[in-house]
Amino acid sequence: MHGDALGQLNGFLDSLRAVRRVSPHTLAAYARDLDALRRYCDRLGVARWSALTPAQARAWLAQLHRAGLSPSSIQRMLSAARSLFRHLLREGLAAHNPLADLRAPKNARRLPEVLSADQARQLVEITQSDPLALRDRAMWELMYSSGLRLAELTGLDVHDVDRRDQLVRVTGKGAKTRVVPVGRHACEALTRWLAARAALVAPGEGALFVARNGRRLGPRAVQARLRHWARRQGLGVPVHPHMLRHSFASHLLESSGDLRAVQELLGHAHLSTTQVYTHLDFQHLAKVYDQAHPRARKQSAASRSRSKTTTKE
Repeated sequence: MHGDALGQLNGFLDSLRAVRRVSPHTLAAYARDLDALRRYCDRLGVARWSALTPAQARAWLAQLHRAGLSPSSIQRMLSAARSLFRHLLREGLAAHNPLADLRAPKNARRLPEVLSADQARQLVEITQSDPLALRDRAMWELMYSSGLRLAELTGLDVHDVDRRDQLVRVTGKGAKTRVVPVGRHACEALTRWLAARAALVAPGEGALFVARNGRRLGPRAVQARLRHWARRQGLGVPVHPHMLRHSFASHLLESSGDLRAVQELLGHAHLSTTQVYTHLDFQHLAKVYDQAHPRARKQSAASRSRSKTTTKE
């Protein structure tokens, strides 16, 4: 593509960083996906973004599908390309959006993985009292108590936590902040950790959770520590940080039935994002019914009997 097209792409990425304030991870994903579209345009001899036609854009999606990309990956790449062209239209650099009417293949919706209430309690109830164990228990208690994302947890500073009023101020996606409650057990775990933190923290470091070197703990370290404790606490299942957020939402919805409140606590922009937990809750209820209701058990046995009869015939 011509140099001006590359400049337009860089201008769009700069606007994502400065105006929309997307995270570095999201910005890197946009850059990667749009570079794939740029290379496709180069192969076709399309020198400018404004020269891309709807037919060529449709062929690009078909090529991604043939390459074996998952529906969710194709949806993400299509979303990035649409966002670029909306930016070009606003800036007067394109006359149309060739991807406006395209639809990516639908992705089968997977229900989030959650821990049971007993598994969550088993994970967070760490009895060791060394500083790192106190830190880790405080992290797991806080994530499960308040439904934090991994990036939200590692981004916390000490002043973000109000232990007196049992609240935490969280900076979520798009640099949006929300204030969520902190449970009693999490507050107690945080109090124990903050007493131990004083001996570890480097001068001037404001992070709530720090590593051995006294600096802010990174996401990869949190993931590794969670895997460690899941094994050590005998959970028997692989655990990742988002499972604690999913478990928080599922258990809260199961107890309260208040979908709007769960949406606010999670910081979801759209209720449809939160509604996946209603499907999870219904799946749980259906399983309980199948196991406990006498008519369900009898029907299941009758179905097996009919199935055997049909097979013999």
